[in-house]
Amino acid sequence: MSDTVSRRPAGHDETVHANRTWWDAEAAEYVAEHGGFLGDSDLVWGPEGWTEQELQLLGARPDDRVLEVGAGAAQGSRYLQKIGVRRVVATDLSAGMLAQGRLIDGSAGTQLPMVQCDATRLPFADRSFDLVFTAYGAIPFIADTATVMTEVYRVLDAGGRWVFATTHPLRWAFPDAPGPEGLTVASSYFDRTPYVEQDSTGRATYVEHHRTLGDRIRELAAAGFVLNDVVEPEWPERNDEVWGGWSPLRGRLIPGTAIFVAHRPD
Repeated sequence: MSDTVSRRPAGHDETVHANRTWWDAEAAEYVAEHGGFLGDSDLVWGPEGWTEQELQLLGARPDDRVLEVGAGAAQGSRYLQKIGVRRVVATDLSAGMLAQGRLIDGSAGTQLPMVQCDATRLPFADRSFDLVFTAYGAIPFIADTATVMTEVYRVLDAGGRWVFATTHPLRWAFPDAPGPEGLTVASSYFDRTPYVEQDSTGRATYVEHHRTLGDRIRELAAAGFVLNDVVEPEWPERNDEVWGGWSPLRGRLIPGTAIFVAHRPD
């Protein structure tokens, strides 16, 4: 029987198991479907198509120690390596996604350090990085994102920057549909009940979690971060791609992505 969709509680362990299994199974197909849009060595901040070269959110320097969390096939890390950042580590929950990254390394002639880990338990020493980032990796797929914030704070050195892109919280209130049917509010923005795909036995096979804008800011502040900016990218005229619920129609009316830029104080 195919998966059914529900809104119900889903804790850390259930979420981790479901999402690791889902991404392992879907990794090759995902890269095949979206690889042309994402590139092999580029940092695309979201379905709108804006790149790091255009937005310049990281401020990465050649000597920075950089960590990508939820890296997928590590396209963002590979981009930083390409522009001369010498110490970059890519991590992801899914061994399948990292395997796709190694395949890209093989064809691109690159070699990135890659580590499989849960973003709530980063296997790195305190203050071992100057910059941590993720573009739609980890954050939407984790039950306890407050712990991710404290872990990132722990591994960042003083003055270090934390930049993460995730689904814009406003999107949660609208159906995940790219056409006109996706322009009418269907649920409460304040309903934080996870989105769960589950099999006929009720076992979760894919989970996404929702937080409001205020929740995200409070998580950052509680971890000790100072918030620099919240970027809500507008849909560019050049992009006519439809990606799930993201589309030119919706993207020109409601925000689809939120990018949070913060730093650990000196």
